[in-house]
Amino acid sequence: MPEDVPLTQPGNPQPRRRRRLSLAGQYLGLQLLIVLAVLLGVIAISQVQSAATFERVEGRRALAVAESLAANPTVRSLIPTAEPRQGAALPAVAESVRTVSGASIVILAKADGTILTSPEDPAALGTPLPLGGSIVLQGRAWTGAVEMDGNPSLMAHVPVLDDGGRTVGIVAVGRQYPSVLERFGETVPDLLVYLGVSLALGAAGSLLLSRRVKRQTFGLEPGEIAGLVEHREAILHGVKEGVIALDPQERITVANESAREFLGLPEDCVGRSLDELGVQRQLREDLTTEQPEPDRLVLVGERLVVLNRKPVTTRGRAIGSVTTLRDRTELSTLEKELGRTRSTTDTLRAQTHEFANQLHTISGLIQLGEFDEVVSFVDGVSLSRNKLSDDITSRIHDPALAALLIAKSSLASERNVSLELDAASGLEKVDEELSRDLTTVVGNLVDNAMDAAGAANAAGGAVNAAGGAVTAAGGAMNAAGGSSAGRVSVKLIEEAGKVTVTVRDSGPGVAPAEREDIFRRGYSTKASDGAGGRGFGLPLTRLVCLRRGGDVEVHDDGGAVFTATMHRSPGTARPEKGTPQA
Repeated sequence: MPEDVPLTQPGNPQPRRRRRLSLAGQYLGLQLLIVLAVLLGVIAISQVQSAATFERVEGRRALAVAESLAANPTVRSLIPTAEPRQGAALPAVAESVRTVSGASIVILAKADGTILTSPEDPAALGTPLPLGGSIVLQGRAWTGAVEMDGNPSLMAHVPVLDDGGRTVGIVAVGRQYPSVLERFGETVPDLLVYLGVSLALGAAGSLLLSRRVKRQTFGLEPGEIAGLVEHREAILHGVKEGVIALDPQERITVANESAREFLGLPEDCVGRSLDELGVQRQLREDLTTEQPEPDRLVLVGERLVVLNRKPVTTRGRAIGSVTTLRDRTELSTLEKELGRTRSTTDTLRAQTHEFANQLHTISGLIQLGEFDEVVSFVDGVSLSRNKLSDDITSRIHDPALAALLIAKSSLASERNVSLELDAASGLEKVDEELSRDLTTVVGNLVDNAMDAAGAANAAGGAVNAAGGAVTAAGGAMNAAGGSSAGRVSVKLIEEAGKVTVTVRDSGPGVAPAEREDIFRRGYSTKASDGAGGRGFGLPLTRLVCLRRGGDVEVHDDGGAVFTATMHRSPGTARPEKGTPQA
């Protein structure tokens, strides 16, 4: 369909619409230009070929006529003594030959070139014969172009020989070259046929080609396609979410800035395959396999990304897939912070209840007059609280990690789990970056251990009254009595610049078949209890350890035993062991 373009005429504020040629019209115009160019080339070649044909055919004919005239006995006998304008025999012979042969020029000349007969131009009698580049004076026949009366003519020169073989005269026979218009007039019928056939083929080809192109472009005109491309680019590069499209061969066809940032792809990634770009196996599977449910959570580096993949089909044929990526790391962090806040609130509520019980006990002892018992009870509670903090801070000199363990001990107490700090533990203060990594690793491992120990202890066990306390010899963090069925032990040591974290629990352990799967993102043996899902703590732990040149492993020894190692200085990442990275 023609496309309208607004135009404003002078003195007329209302724009008018100029109709732009459709795709078929543009193809037809292009074909006509091509046909015209080809036709001009054919005309030029025809002119050259016509001149060459004229020289070849007429040259042979003129040479044959000249040779026949030069061999005429009358000419051979009379030409040696003939003079211009004397005698009628030679002019009669020359005119007869010209009439019979159809040549436009027939001239007889003496051996010195003086013209004896010239039926077509009597004024030339007695004048020198123009020879041009002729070699006839050397006794040899010649054919070529000669300027005759200001016009180029194709001439044949043949010597007239006497009985002794001496040149006694010259015969010149020829025709004037046809003009360009004359040669063009001869080729016009053929050119008209060529033009008609070319136009018919060009029009048919243009229509067929335009129909094929429009089928491939869903009936859109070039201007509409350009507009769609501009809109697509504006949308792709204007949205915050990442968008990446793949073809069936896993080559990237579209990737906006956000997608390249999320996946760590170079700017020239379009047109290259995922394998060529070095995208790791787990992430490649996420981008290329079917996604049964929306909003799949994937771990890309240390980012938590929501991934939605949709296959793209056209006319029933799969042509690739489009995947959107949305960063929800901050939202996940906020969810975790909210969970910690809720947990802290629950812990404070329980401790409020605990302190109320202690206050009731103190009030009862005072009412009974047991003042010595009151002092002893208060000293016991204070000692328990101080011992908890002192035992941790005396071995762990990093404030952030020590605070984490104290908080986890309170949480463990509420879950009826005993959290122990191994007596052999010892860690000096570390730099801020390593401190963050250690809190991530220790926090995730302790949380998993408490979940496992708590699950094993879910059938019984009351919450201890006085909270947890760390025993110097590795005893349980419970001060006021009552042992827990669940137990978690933490050991941190540093040797030769390498920090080793060992976390044991009294849970059911990890089956051998699952010891690698638990480090794969999204895998979890526990049901999800939040929007953020499960299955990311251990993969993130391994990612942090690998980044620092270490690793994390698990084995069973009366429960699961996780051992994580990290270097003080970040090391080169070790080969992938099932952890998705980007």
